[in-house]
Amino acid sequence: MANYKLSDQQTVYEMTEERLKAYEELKNSSTNAPFILIPDWKLPFKIYIDACGEGLGAALHQRQIINDKPVEGPICFISRQIKSTEARYGASKMECLCLV
Repeated sequence: MANYKLSDQQTVYEMTEERLKAYEELKNSSTNAPFILIPDWKLPFKIYIDACGEGLGAALHQRQIINDKPVEGPICFISRQIKSTEARYGASKMECLCLV
């Protein structure tokens, strides 16, 4: 269930075993999440994108020198649910939509 649907007062939310497990996985992954880098505007960026029938996602990364070692890490993440008209797009167009 998308988070924005939970804000609707008409939505009845039940905590199932599956949702509890997903919550625990999210909690564990966020405590072990990769660090977020501060962008260095002099260095190049990489964009990783992914799209599916449910939504779009992108991650902006950069390779920086940290403790005398080159490290690639995330600068930011973004995602959104696709609109009903976008659901008819083919795979290539959907991936391009991630960049817009």
